[in-house]
Amino acid sequence: MRIVLLLCFFLLFLNCEDKQSKKKTIPNFEVQKSTKKEASKVTYEEPKREFPKLNSKSAMEFFLEYDKHHKENKVRITTDFGAIDILLYNETRFHRSNFIFLTKQKYFNDTQFYRVIDNFIVQAGNSDDKKTARKRAYIGKYLLPADTKRGFKHDRGVISMPSSDIDNPHKLASPFEFFIVCQKGGAHFLDGDYTIFGRVIRGMDVVDKIAAVETEEGDWPLVNIFIKNVEIIE
Repeated sequence: MRIVLLLCFFLLFLNCEDKQSKKKTIPNFEVQKSTKKEASKVTYEEPKREFPKLNSKSAMEFFLEYDKHHKENKVRITTDFGAIDILLYNETRFHRSNFIFLTKQKYFNDTQFYRVIDNFIVQAGNSDDKKTARKRAYIGKYLLPADTKRGFKHDRGVISMPSSDIDNPHKLASPFEFFIVCQKGGAHFLDGDYTIFGRVIRGMDVVDKIAAVETEEGDWPLVNIFIKNVEIIE
């Protein structure tokens, strides 16, 4: 009887072992998806400046170097009334270089003749347009020293640089603006106070037309007189 029981137990054990061996193991093929989203890397670089932002301390050194590489001295100012060609004097190199620099930066485009006095002067280089203010802010805030001992006089047709009227006892020149003398016989009482840096070589008839327009108080012309373009011609 004991032998029979042992035999039954042995057979039962073999049967359980066989069932365990037949069980299939299912491997895990599921790919774990990351819950973290990688932030897209967006980099923005401001365009590199062609020149440093100028101030009154750095401007002189900048234009001293600029003068060595930019020798152009003739420009054409195209206005609503016609074209004016101007020869810039090499003797006043800082002021010549400044005007060439601003021309190449297209600063003068879309500015205006904002002050006109018949048989005296026409003054330009500014505007109420915010675009002009943004151009100035980008170029920099600076003044140029007066250069009045070169023997030039405020004869009819010369181009001169006005001084800044804000806290400026030394009459430092406002580099963004200029005036042209149209007074017959010249305006020599201005000599020694303002820097003459060129003269009109063609288009004084255009200057006279601009000077003759009607103005309101403050010598602001009643019609807009835009500078469409200033370009280097030589």
